[in-house]
Amino acid sequence: MAEKIKLVQGDTRPQIKVTITDETTDLAVDITNSTPRLKFRAAGSTTVLTTIVGTVTDGPNGVCIFVWPTGALDVTAGDYEGEIEITYQDSSVQTVYDLLKFKLRQDF
Repeated sequence: MAEKIKLVQGDTRPQIKVTITDETTDLAVDITNSTPRLKFRAAGSTTVLTTIVGTVTDGPNGVCIFVWPTGALDVTAGDYEGEIEITYQDSSVQTVYDLLKFKLRQDF
């Protein structure tokens, strides 16, 4: 995803809806019974500010959503990035290679 997702300080929306696909086949990855997580940090930082546990909404088609918890976007305006990690039922972990990009602006 090259385009930045635009957010406003203090908001708890929009939900982030993603489809996990295999980069080689372009087919959806079955994430049924898995736990998706979105790790959120300032661009260029190594400190994770928030980890959001997602909800699988269509496992066979690789679809999940992430809802911003209250306070997660109470941070300085600027550029942020997110990493998606899937933990499967057998405890194996797969991290999506591409980072999500975010642009956060100040609230009025």
